[in-house]
Amino acid sequence: MKLRVLVVAITGLLSVGQALAQDDYAPERTEWGQPDLQGVWNFSSVIPLERPAFFGNKTELTPEEIAAFQAQTELGLEALNQQGVGGYNTFWTEMGNGDDNRTARLMYPENGKLPETVEGVPVQVGGLGPDEPGVRPVRMVVGGIAKDGPEDRGLSERCILGFNSGPPFEPNLYNNNVQLIQSRNTAVIMTEMIHDARIVPLDDRPPLNDEIRLWTGDSRGYWDGDTLVVETRNFNSLTQSFSVYGSAEDKLLIERFTRTGPYTMEYEYTVDDPSTFSDKIQVMTVMSKVDGQVYEYACHE
Repeated sequence: MKLRVLVVAITGLLSVGQALAQDDYAPERTEWGQPDLQGVWNFSSVIPLERPAFFGNKTELTPEEIAAFQAQTELGLEALNQQGVGGYNTFWTEMGNGDDNRTARLMYPENGKLPETVEGVPVQVGGLGPDEPGVRPVRMVVGGIAKDGPEDRGLSERCILGFNSGPPFEPNLYNNNVQLIQSRNTAVIMTEMIHDARIVPLDDRPPLNDEIRLWTGDSRGYWDGDTLVVETRNFNSLTQSFSVYGSAEDKLLIERFTRTGPYTMEYEYTVDDPSTFSDKIQVMTVMSKVDGQVYEYACHE
């Protein structure tokens, strides 16, 4: 199913998506002259984070390869349809509508795989199955280590952090929406999941003292041409650095928001955490404009 989604997404891009992202696109401006990034954006994507092994070193697919994969996948799905119906419905999942013809969203390392972790780095995988034996603090987003108290449960179950809202935000099953709001000296990044808002100063006010640590860090932003750059530090030690690895207290996160068309925006982020990974991590996801609003995600521990 994942392969079929990848192929369908890329096929959709070749016919529609490339028309949305324009090399010569000039974004509309706010009344004070900044590129207007405001609105609701969906970061669903069916392009995997890491490159599947069967693609080898191939970074992009040709139209001919896409057609071949699609034909092969459709045959497999037809065979599956002959079996019993069963299974849970997926009407509430957001699979993405195709963003590009890459085989992975991970841009660096260039091999399409996450870098090696530093020796001794904690790993908490979590999940919807049985509890994972371990010790506090529980940094995993989903799952837990026991049921003796709230501190034994994952962060999304405790309504502290969403499983896709980060930062950085990563596509997941649903609620892959973020709303951007701008003023002359401030940007607000509000994710639908857990209804969390980061207020990002764009002026020269100083960062927080290093002793002040926050769940989503301390963000400061600036403009690099038409790109909004947001640098975030001061994460606490109770969250993972990235994916299932490490803790975030030494992490530097750099996010870049660039309008590429009336309905598209490139969201690129870099994770630099030498305490957890042997190299930096650089990812790019294409977001699509949403006509609508973000409704409150009410979560109660």
